[in-house]
Amino acid sequence: QVQLVESGGELVQAGGSLRLSCAVSRRTFSSYNMGWFRQAPGKEREFVGVIGRSGGPTLYANSVKGRFTISRDNAKNTVYLQMNSLKSEDTAIYYCAATSGVRWMSTGGYDYWGQGTQVTVSS
Repeated sequence: QVQLVESGGELVQAGGSLRLSCAVSRRTFSSYNMGWFRQAPGKEREFVGVIGRSGGPTLYANSVKGRFTISRDNAKNTVYLQMNSLKSEDTAIYYCAATSGVRWMSTGGYDYWGQGTQVTVSS
């Protein structure tokens, strides 16, 4: 079983920055593509971005492209989501997820999920 634990979510002002972390409990971390998703109240969970096993490629949703950056440290079994120029519409619970497959933009394509971390952006 693979366990994922997100951290770093908090209340931040619009225009600010935040970095989320996701620690993975598996030595085979480097064998997984790692994705970030988010879910706002009353909305479906949506794709934010993904990073390949070795740190590339990366793919982002249009809504965050140019503002968010995903990176990973395979030595620390951790993936990061750097969020800059935050907007009120970025408010959501953010989830990291792991997949060994190729359906990177679909929630159904992921094998393991974290419990989520709340990000609130005040305007």
